[in-house]
Amino acid sequence: MADRQNGSTKTSTSSSAYKIDLENFCKHLKGFYSHWKEHKSDLWADSDVVAIATPPPSEDLRYLKSSALNFWLLGYEFPETIMVFMIKQMHFLCSQKKANLLETLRKPAKEAVGADVVIHVRAKNDDGTGLMEEMLRAARTQSKSDSVLIGYIAKEAPEGILLETWSEKLNGSGFQLGDVTNGFSELFAVKDDSELTCLKNAAYLTSSVMKNFVVPKLEKIIDEENKVSHSALMDYTEKVILDPSKVKVKAENVDICYPPIFQSGGEFDLRPSASSNDDYLYYDSSSVILCAIGSRYNSYCSNVARTFLIDANPLQSKAYEVLLKAHDSAIAALKPGNKVSAAFQAAAAMVEKEAPELLPHLTKTAGTGIGLEFRESGFSLNSKNDRLLKASMIFNVSLGFQNLHMKTKNPKTEKFSLLLADTVVVVSDKSPEVLTQSCPKALKDVAYSFNEDVEEDEQLKKKPEQNGEPLLSKATLRSDHQEMSKEELRRQHQAELARQKNEETARRLAGGGSTAGEGRGPVRASSDLIAYKNVNDVPYSREPVIQVDQKNEAILLPIYGGMVPFHVATVKSVTNHQDNRTSTIRIIFNVPGTPFTPHDANSLKYQGAIYLKEITFRSKDPRHSSEVVQQIKTLRRQVTSRESERAERATLVTQEKLQLANNRMRPMRLPDLWIRPAFGGRGRKLTGTLEAHVNGFRYSTSRPDERVEIMYGNIKHAFFQPAEREMITLLHFHLHNHIMVGNKKTKDVQFYVEVMDVVQTLGGGRRSALDPDEIEEEQRERDRKNRINADFQNFVSKVHDHWSQAQFKGLDLEFDQPLRELGFHGVPHKSSAYIVPTSTCLVELIETPFLVITLSEIEIVNLERVGFSQKNFDMAIVFKDFKRDVLRIDSIPSSSLDGIKEWLDTTDLKYYESRLNLSWRQILKAITEDPEKFIEGGGWEFLNLEASDSDSGNSVESDQGYEPSDAEPESDSEDEDSDSESLVESDEDEEDSEDSEEEKGKTWEELEREASNADKEKGAESDSEEESRKRKAKSFGKARAPEPRGASFRKRPKLRR
Repeated sequence: MADRQNGSTKTSTSSSAYKIDLENFCKHLKGFYSHWKEHKSDLWADSDVVAIATPPPSEDLRYLKSSALNFWLLGYEFPETIMVFMIKQMHFLCSQKKANLLETLRKPAKEAVGADVVIHVRAKNDDGTGLMEEMLRAARTQSKSDSVLIGYIAKEAPEGILLETWSEKLNGSGFQLGDVTNGFSELFAVKDDSELTCLKNAAYLTSSVMKNFVVPKLEKIIDEENKVSHSALMDYTEKVILDPSKVKVKAENVDICYPPIFQSGGEFDLRPSASSNDDYLYYDSSSVILCAIGSRYNSYCSNVARTFLIDANPLQSKAYEVLLKAHDSAIAALKPGNKVSAAFQAAAAMVEKEAPELLPHLTKTAGTGIGLEFRESGFSLNSKNDRLLKASMIFNVSLGFQNLHMKTKNPKTEKFSLLLADTVVVVSDKSPEVLTQSCPKALKDVAYSFNEDVEEDEQLKKKPEQNGEPLLSKATLRSDHQEMSKEELRRQHQAELARQKNEETARRLAGGGSTAGEGRGPVRASSDLIAYKNVNDVPYSREPVIQVDQKNEAILLPIYGGMVPFHVATVKSVTNHQDNRTSTIRIIFNVPGTPFTPHDANSLKYQGAIYLKEITFRSKDPRHSSEVVQQIKTLRRQVTSRESERAERATLVTQEKLQLANNRMRPMRLPDLWIRPAFGGRGRKLTGTLEAHVNGFRYSTSRPDERVEIMYGNIKHAFFQPAEREMITLLHFHLHNHIMVGNKKTKDVQFYVEVMDVVQTLGGGRRSALDPDEIEEEQRERDRKNRINADFQNFVSKVHDHWSQAQFKGLDLEFDQPLRELGFHGVPHKSSAYIVPTSTCLVELIETPFLVITLSEIEIVNLERVGFSQKNFDMAIVFKDFKRDVLRIDSIPSSSLDGIKEWLDTTDLKYYESRLNLSWRQILKAITEDPEKFIEGGGWEFLNLEASDSDSGNSVESDQGYEPSDAEPESDSEDEDSDSESLVESDEDEEDSEDSEEEKGKTWEELEREASNADKEKGAESDSEEESRKRKAKSFGKARAPEPRGASFRKRPKLRR
């Protein structure tokens, strides 16, 4: 019995060293028999019996269906073993040692499928002829029909005396034979949870070796200009895979899928059967290096392939970008219900769209299924495969361009090929999961520039411009242009970013990626508001007075001598006005069809119905009137709060169940933490403990109802911010989907500790800096702060170690730490705050509501009110999703302008500058309504300040893309992610809102618009900036807080890849 499927096999000297997983055996045996029964005619060749013979062990790397069945069913390979499956019996012909191990299958097989296990033990020098005849007689007896059809794997030729004898007996038995290869292909295609775990571990091993060993090795060779052969790199990589202690995988469970492939110097073969020759690695200018690695974990395969470009020319860069898009398109097409051919068709369509001339060079398939076999037959990703994709299928998505030609005198760069490959899981209701995504494949991650030849730099400088923009490269920036100013370099980089951004936006708009939407939630139908089911339930009243029924959530109004019930949810507002000795109660109802109460299904059904809009009562008892109004308001507030919370919970995404830590994993705890948003309730607030479990965090206090669970899969960003100049040390989680914290729906959850107490000295006297008590107190505060920061850091490190496991690699979880030296002051919501970038976000985590902006979701940034005489400027952030409102950060000190430009440029974010605030809602609406006009007009270049200045004298229509406003533009600067306010309204807020609903005066925008029109009529068409600022300050006096004095912006050295 062999340990491994391929390569050198280790044969056991004692069967006691092995143990078959009986639970796995029963599960897979049931799956085999049920699949055989269900698809007998179309996949199993109408076979009554299935006979599988496994050949002797071999030193060669090979993949056989018979060996795959051994591993899938029994967990090991059983060489020189014949298995015959019948409806009521399972026959094994093997040696005595294997028979001892197979004895354990008798009871499980009987319980699983009702089949008896019959073991035929072959003597050492026996060819097994007699035992084979016994099995064939049993097959004839077990079959109900006269003609027995035996299924076998036709493509596997018999090897060895035993299998050759079996083949002769089978062919001469008179039985009909049928090929069942398709049946086993379909059976092995969908993986269960244990198989997925093995595949994820294999993919983790493969990608870790590529990222942490192969790529650094190649970089070192090229940087030091060493001469290393392809075969030497192959041997190095194979040794790393077979001894993977550095990537925390058990060495005894791993093997290679094929010898690692390294190719360069113009000779390329994109087949997995290719080999690494003894030529030296070629890394001169315009050279291409191909690297492919495949490794196995518990016999399950994974694969990854990458192409590295050295001083790439435009043809190579373009070809790689097209291949990358085609590869991503093929992966995106792997969705349940699609045909297998959809992957290759999507890739071919992308190549034909982007570069039709490259289509003849595209590989004929986009990969194959992968699992126990490196290439699962029947699941090739070609253009003709009509099989349907199912969840939990695994594919090696491999795509490339073969033999591309380039005009050059160097024969080693005249011909080149490109290759990309990843291991991908088909997931139900989600995008496919790329198991090897930790290996970057973007052009900026695989393109290297090591050319320092002055002549080539001169050639690059003389190249003509493309589309009116200079062609930039790393070599260009590293030569004579080093003397260029930072501003000039930044301007060139921004010009390149503008071109890329306009192309990206055009593609997204052409595909309908972002369109304007309504954004209104579901409206509760009026038919759902039932106070009383019948007339008899209405309480009796002797006097015609207004009553409030708390139990049935209704108010009873005396109308024409009778008591008429109204559900309290139909009441829009209620007010009470007292005049002399009388009191007037005014009740306004929600009427379908009004702006804030749209039609529901019931109102549309009964369009002729008449609705009561308003009713007024006059009473001589002011005290009773006040009590009734207060009762209605209280009941309405309670019902509104309950319904709002119910509606919020209805929109929550169902999350997985928290798996608590067991004995193997001790839970990581961080005690005495406060939480934001805080739990509701009137009681005293309590601290709680944060625990890290198997698949998520749990925070709980001593109260049983105060508990929050955060799943790792729901974490979009995690932040750790130690206390430096702040009063708190915190852990902050920004989530993909909302969760409920008490009765608040939020995407941001924060746990923090106050590192020092806020103390106010009574008496007003200032203590001396040399006071011993003052010095001791400061030392105690420093020690406390350092201790708390160390505890948080220890917790974060332990969680990082837990997240490094294979099952979390696809989540890309990591605690990000804000970079304070890049921070700046601004007003993101209503008060000034210190906003700090991280590696992936722009955050403000101290003041509420929190600010978390993902950099990858940003389309462009517009810096507004930028001028020489301005002390402050504003930042408008436009998101790729045009449904989201533009987020504004106001009142940023002008001293931070250069630092912000430098940071935006370093993070590859395109920014523009304007002297006025823009009306972004109108701009985005115009873009989404007519994207073609936006694209034809140059995309975002209408924001280019220099271009607009030069064209201002020639065109009046150039400013129609935006409309500057005297007053600040209407903007919901509070991000949808900061939705953490309580659903329960206060009395004051409700009364204010009700009064405002009654007194429907003109809004500030309307007043400003009228004033602006009046000024235009009088000829004052352009106010000075000072007058405009004064008017804004008067209109929006409390919208902004004063900026902090002495705000400075310290720059960090710019890093470029």
